[in-house]
Amino acid sequence: MRIRLVQGLALLSTGALAGAFGYGAANLVPTFNAVPLDMRLSFHAQLMQMNGITMQGAMGMSALSSLALAAMTRGALRRLAGGAGLLTVASFLITRLGNVPINGRIKQWAATSAPADHAEVLARWEAFNYARTGAAFAAFALLILLSLRRNHSAQDPDDTP
Repeated sequence: MRIRLVQGLALLSTGALAGAFGYGAANLVPTFNAVPLDMRLSFHAQLMQMNGITMQGAMGMSALSSLALAAMTRGALRRLAGGAGLLTVASFLITRLGNVPINGRIKQWAATSAPADHAEVLARWEAFNYARTGAAFAAFALLILLSLRRNHSAQDPDDTP
């Protein structure tokens, strides 16, 4: 039963993370690019302030539950769960080292004005955003594959009701 609960938590948190990043990549980024720059900067700065806790929570829960699942399983299932956990950690590192510093600059620009190279910096933010989105979707795909494999394999002794 414990493995099922951890697996469910990993699927839920990683799916929520991939969904949030996917929504941003598919809808927010094109909208950012369609509105006037001052509107984009103001909205972007406010959105990142609101996203801080929820996205970090989703990344943390996804990484911890996936890595816990890796510790509870063996063989191919362990590799799938571990890979999902590492991909989630990668999405966190991309966010923390790539997107967050640029978010700080965007916040400053929203209060003042954007520099001449703003388009280059915003394009870099978008590249980091697509990279973290890809990592989150790959993590979710690994957990789905793990779930499908677990359903077809022998039940673990620790997984009896």
